[in-house]
Amino acid sequence: MTDFNRIALAANIELPEIGEFINRLISFLSQGGYTVLLEANTARFTGNDELPLFEYGKLDADLDLVIVVGGDGSMLSAARSLVQHNVPLLGVNRGRLGFLTDILPQQMEEQVQRVLAGEYIISSRFLLEVNIARGGKIIGNGDALNDVVLHPGKSVRMMEFELYIDDQFVYSQRSDGLIVSTPTGSTAYALSGGGPIMHPNLDAIGLVPMNPHTLSSRPIVVGGNSDIEIRVGSRNELHPLVTCDGQTDLQSEPGDIIRIHKKAQPIQLIHPVGHNFYETCRTKLGWGSRLGASE
Repeated sequence: MTDFNRIALAANIELPEIGEFINRLISFLSQGGYTVLLEANTARFTGNDELPLFEYGKLDADLDLVIVVGGDGSMLSAARSLVQHNVPLLGVNRGRLGFLTDILPQQMEEQVQRVLAGEYIISSRFLLEVNIARGGKIIGNGDALNDVVLHPGKSVRMMEFELYIDDQFVYSQRSDGLIVSTPTGSTAYALSGGGPIMHPNLDAIGLVPMNPHTLSSRPIVVGGNSDIEIRVGSRNELHPLVTCDGQTDLQSEPGDIIRIHKKAQPIQLIHPVGHNFYETCRTKLGWGSRLGASE
């Protein structure tokens, strides 16, 4: 069990009400005797110039926990930035669905206190690493906790590509692209594309075609250690984008080779005791409750 002594706070600064929650957390944690740090942009947004700062890209502070206030997008950004530093993340939901940020604002102090007292569950999640090769040289790379998506950008035209898994040819396809998803991302964009929901504990990767020009093309699930290679068709007139978690874009060109595999370092997500993936799905996705249960 980890002792959380040095705790950093980060937030989605695009949400105007976030400042209130950050200030509540600062007061709560300071009164509890914890050392509190603020992510640099969060500090500027809240106008706090008293607490020590940290920057995602220049983390030189020893942190025991980062509490992220916002939605899943904020957690995705924090996970990509902090995965190399082995710092666990705890999310307070101020977004929409909140599959990754499961502490509700009205229960914030109570639930955070329970976590700090040792009443928590650790969920280890793997990220995907992607790089784009052109003429034998790497010209771009990125990480994704949810998904890596090959898509045509602003164009509405289909693209052509070939898919290889562990150096074995799978298929060639004309479509709007391909979603390569972790189990964490299976409830995100991949779900909208008709992909399967995967339990976060699975060591697997989902591949979901986007509007394929054939009725026989279906999502497939492969082992988590698979090496995935996408070869962008050389006859394409498009310059497809490779997007990580819907937040960072890499530009590809016809003939490029896109390689995707599991990142060696996982990220640790902290959940309060009682967290239940299936209950989260019922709540967030509107699944039916038990027969005869009162509404």
